[in-house]
Amino acid sequence: MPTSNPDNEEGEFFGQFLNEYYAECDEHLTLVRRNLLALEAQVGRPQVDHALLDELFRSFHTLKGISAMVGLSAAEQLAHHLESYLRALRQQEAALDTRGLETLLTATSLLEQVIGARRDEKPSPDIGVVVEQLEALTLSGSPEPAPESSRADAPPHAAPANGAAAKRTWRVEFTPTPALAERGVNVNSVRARLQGLGEIVRATPQVRKQGEIAFLFVVATDAAESAFGGWEADGLTVAPFEEEAPAAVATAAPAPAVTLGAANVVRVDLARLDELMRMVGELVVSRARLEDQLKGLKRGGVPAATWRPLQETSHTIGRQLRDLRDGVMRVRMVQIGETFERMQFVVRDLTREGGKRVTLKTEGRETEIDKFLVERMTDPLMHLVRNAVTHGLETPAEREARGKFAEGRIKLCAATRGERVFVEVEDDGRGIDRARVAARAAARGLVEPGASLSDAALLDVLCAPGFSTRDEADRGSGRGVGMDVVRNTVEELGGSLLLETKRGRGTRFVVELPLTLALTEALIVGAGGQRFAVPQSAVREVFEAEPGAVKRFENNEVVAHRGGALPLVRLARLFNLEGEGQGAARVFVLGGGGGAGALGVVVDRVIGQREIVVRRIADPLARAAGVAGATELGDGRVVLILDVAALRQLAAGRL
Repeated sequence: MPTSNPDNEEGEFFGQFLNEYYAECDEHLTLVRRNLLALEAQVGRPQVDHALLDELFRSFHTLKGISAMVGLSAAEQLAHHLESYLRALRQQEAALDTRGLETLLTATSLLEQVIGARRDEKPSPDIGVVVEQLEALTLSGSPEPAPESSRADAPPHAAPANGAAAKRTWRVEFTPTPALAERGVNVNSVRARLQGLGEIVRATPQVRKQGEIAFLFVVATDAAESAFGGWEADGLTVAPFEEEAPAAVATAAPAPAVTLGAANVVRVDLARLDELMRMVGELVVSRARLEDQLKGLKRGGVPAATWRPLQETSHTIGRQLRDLRDGVMRVRMVQIGETFERMQFVVRDLTREGGKRVTLKTEGRETEIDKFLVERMTDPLMHLVRNAVTHGLETPAEREARGKFAEGRIKLCAATRGERVFVEVEDDGRGIDRARVAARAAARGLVEPGASLSDAALLDVLCAPGFSTRDEADRGSGRGVGMDVVRNTVEELGGSLLLETKRGRGTRFVVELPLTLALTEALIVGAGGQRFAVPQSAVREVFEAEPGAVKRFENNEVVAHRGGALPLVRLARLFNLEGEGQGAARVFVLGGGGGAGALGVVVDRVIGQREIVVRRIADPLARAAGVAGATELGDGRVVLILDVAALRQLAAGRL
């Protein structure tokens, strides 16, 4: 049967159907990756754990079925051959060796690429080589019939090899209508009716040019043609299946579909959650406006009996609004464990090619973070892990010569502290050679010759655009994501990147991020007659410095703070605003709290702390360096939100 091509379908129905397909594929592939890692311990055993094989078999069986429904034949074929090999393992017709496991891993990765290519509307990768490898592994057992898309030359009604009566294949088309639905005739009832007659080989939804929805079923049954009598009255048309699309009649009963989550789980598009968070933000602004109006009543001498009940109601609304905000934020949160699992495959891929032995340990897999942040951080985190394997860890011989275990260790851990999440990538490798990095940086004019690099200065050099410690790109590098992209991504998300390294002991990168980007606590400050919002999570501390404590040299200002010299930059001067406050300087500290990389920003006054709604500036013509977005306070005035990372870069150019 010719399958419909979703790329050419019109209407909203099929788009939603494909979104459901991609989401379900993601769930099954996540389960497959987890089970394949567990399967690695079974290599070489005379009998593989049947429960583990059953889980993998059900996942691939479901992936095959849903891929057939959307017409993605490459994914259907690949999942089928994976399923066949697993069946051979389960029936002990084949043994699980290293070659078999590697082929399973490669085929799973290729299956994910095929589905991703369809989603991104890119050319599908070739599956021929991997299919041949899977077929070779399965040949020692009983080969399974390939799906219909890979057997175009097979006769449509060939008799089974065991001599059983041949089944006939029928094409059943159902067009639902409101009248039929009132009689209880719908897709589910039709499917149940067909399953009672035989096996449903394929079910394909279609959207016709008039926007009408129809469902095509291919069913294999040994029932007589008379069994379909009277079906026209229920909106069904039945005809023999044509040879142009041979039907697949499975020789074994299909495994039951696996249920990955509870029946009450509903998938929600992230854009809808963004819209919901936007509405919560509007409520936050409205409540702030109400609070300001109540303050105006109090200042205007209105009797307490009038404004006090309103104030109590305002406080109640504020508490309920915080609960609503927290609830919406929890809906957006996902566990970082799935991203950590992907890193296991990155490590296996690199160690197989590089000859290194690596153990990846994870902690805090249950840590929850905003879905948007997880998606943005996957590639940077992958780059840090690749660097740890290719640059950080030594070969087994080098490690043993240095008195270490031959197997290198990488630790991935995540934890939340307050409104921030910390993700660490640590290895016990050779550490970063500061002298070598300094020499390369000096050759490029990034530092003075002979400079001694602290951890913060070392990170600045490593994150310089185009900087590399290697002369040639290897398999673990040169993928379009460098350390500069890693730090820029982190800082664009309102976070920071830290580095700690010890020669011969290892390296640790710490990524600090906000839990969410939509709503945040902020300090409201005044400078040059303007008000600004500073994300509180980026502020280490606030203090007041007397005029005599601020020292000026070479057009720069510093103040003694916490045993060191803290460089200062005046916000009004940075933005070319008129007027600067007199008397004591109000300073908020960004960065290391007075240590290396810390910066003090001087403002005229600190007005207070408020919960703000972050509005990103999308128009490139309206963007300004040092400004991340805007927000509205209760009095209706717009306040600019400072981009802390860009602010530090601006200040570095002035110091």
